[in-house]
Amino acid sequence: MKKILSTLAVAAALAAAAVPAARAQNSAVTNALLNQKSGLLDKARADIDKAVLDPKTSGKAKTWYTRGDVYAQMLASPIYGKQLQPGEGLQKASESFNKTIELDTKTGEYGKLAVPQLQGLYGLAFNAGVEAYNAKDYDKAIANYKLAGQLNPTDTTAVLYTAYAQEAKQDYPGAKASYNQLLGTGYKSVQVYTRLLQLAKQEKNDADANKVLQQALAAYPNNKNFMLEELNVYLSSGRGKEAIDKINKAIAADPANASNLYAVLGSVYDQNKQPAEALAAYQKAVAADPNNFDAQYNLGVYNYNKAAEAYTKASKMDLKTYQVSGKKYEVQGKKYFEDSVPYFEKSLQIKPDDTATMQTLQKVYFRLGRTADSERLAAKLKK
Repeated sequence: MKKILSTLAVAAALAAAAVPAARAQNSAVTNALLNQKSGLLDKARADIDKAVLDPKTSGKAKTWYTRGDVYAQMLASPIYGKQLQPGEGLQKASESFNKTIELDTKTGEYGKLAVPQLQGLYGLAFNAGVEAYNAKDYDKAIANYKLAGQLNPTDTTAVLYTAYAQEAKQDYPGAKASYNQLLGTGYKSVQVYTRLLQLAKQEKNDADANKVLQQALAAYPNNKNFMLEELNVYLSSGRGKEAIDKINKAIAADPANASNLYAVLGSVYDQNKQPAEALAAYQKAVAADPNNFDAQYNLGVYNYNKAAEAYTKASKMDLKTYQVSGKKYEVQGKKYFEDSVPYFEKSLQIKPDDTATMQTLQKVYFRLGRTADSERLAAKLKK
């Protein structure tokens, strides 16, 4: 009988010992919650960090959600936030909420609470990236933008800003990878193609530049700048006639876009030193669309340059020659200046704040003796 009682006593003792151990393991999470509720976030952090390492509690969604919540609160606290290493709060909070969703799914008791928490962290990470970028701490900016992208994989803004920070850091391969990552998601942007094109040119990688250009034209076939880039390739490789033929075929195929195409054609003729043909193309562009800024401005420039050319000829004459024909060139110059005014004024009507147009028109007004108009534009330029 004593033997039986002894055995039972041992079993009871073991059971009694087991209960406090289990309670101790679960109490780490409970203590973390109590300390968190009391505002003692440093103690809550110590408790929950133990809980995620304990096999008894590390597999529970509640444990990980609590950990994420504690770190998120520390991150937002001006006092406890100072106890965190740079980036530690965001990293551990996001890690915890993602683990919560992994264990509980997005529809579980704690998983559905973790989803909006992650969305909130995205804003914190992105803003931290902006602050670091403005402080020219590009490594920190990149790290935060990438974390923001991980927190919200469907958002493209964080990836775009990552590329900006990488360019600022002069990590051009990284920037190219980020821009291409954007394009790989179906994101379309003239700016992204433009930056990729500039990076390829900077590297003097003609093959890469041509590849990007063709992708850009496929996405934006009527974009004037991409068309000009392609035509510049033709011109630089001695294929000027091919470039002109290409535009004329495009005009025939797409008459609705004739104004832009004629403006591009005028630019090609300008670069090819064919001013008469450029003038005709710009005039057709304006006829097709009077609000085509580039065509209006370039017609103004054409007349401005002709005026400058005439005045230059007169100024270089000796006295005897000037007395014979100098005045004729000055009259021609004034006429060309007068002819340029309507085009520059229309350009300014289309783009009221265009600095180049204001500067040129201000000079024309001055040369024509339109002092009040010249002073009005000069004052606007100073603002």
